[in-house]
Amino acid sequence: MTSPTTATIRPVLAAVEGMAASDGAGVQMTRMLGTPRLRMLDPFLMLDLFGSDEPQDYLAGFPDHPHRGFETVTYMLAGRMRHRDNHGHEGVIETGGVQWMTAGRGLIHSEMPEQTEGLMRGFQLWINLPASLKMSEPRYQEFPADRIPVERRADGTTVTVIAGATAAGTAGPIRSDSTEALYFDVALPAGATFTEPVPAGHTAFLVLFEGAATVGEGTEVLTGPRVVVLGEGGQVRATAGPEGARFLLLAGRPIGEPVAWGGPFVMNTREEVMQAFRDYEAGRF
Repeated sequence: MTSPTTATIRPVLAAVEGMAASDGAGVQMTRMLGTPRLRMLDPFLMLDLFGSDEPQDYLAGFPDHPHRGFETVTYMLAGRMRHRDNHGHEGVIETGGVQWMTAGRGLIHSEMPEQTEGLMRGFQLWINLPASLKMSEPRYQEFPADRIPVERRADGTTVTVIAGATAAGTAGPIRSDSTEALYFDVALPAGATFTEPVPAGHTAFLVLFEGAATVGEGTEVLTGPRVVVLGEGGQVRATAGPEGARFLLLAGRPIGEPVAWGGPFVMNTREEVMQAFRDYEAGRF
């Protein structure tokens, strides 16, 4: 028997437009999360939508830079991202592929975007780590497009499952034990409705980046790029407009710890951030 909480549709708390930003060596992007409009949604720290058909907007890329204390998730919609770090790891994330990097105690890496067939577009998400894992050894989970399952529903909806699992049992290849994260890329045909349960207590939001949709039980037609912040409830619901819609569904268990953020380091205290800077400058990454 379905409980009232499980059946409740999560309401829309806010629908926040992304902001133009520049990062790395001048890469132009839209910052969806981690802005004055929307600081963070525990455990999610930042989300960038990057992409352009103008190579000068991104060819300088993201030269060597450090990270400590969180995870970065790079998902390529088009083009590729060439990655290299100071621990000897290197590779290329191709169209449709994902890299889930746990920076842990620290590493230094570069990320260089490249076009394929004139296209380059993707997302990078930052997810916090609990204090118990901030100084863990760095590690990677990397999967090409053909290793990421796509659930195809009767109405033509597709759900690309990167992390977590759908109610129908389609499970993504990524494990995110500390936050039990869900990361779905949902494409809806015109007029289709997507409904999916999300664990109670998880932070949840949609990132609408193509088309238009109504979300929850609201009637406002939303367009992107926009973050749609959802309240408590058991299910997420979205209905596409006449041209269809595409969005990310992101959800995760909040960590609920203090966040001390200093550039590329996310720790629990200011002293830990300063120690990260000292360790980086002393070559201990």
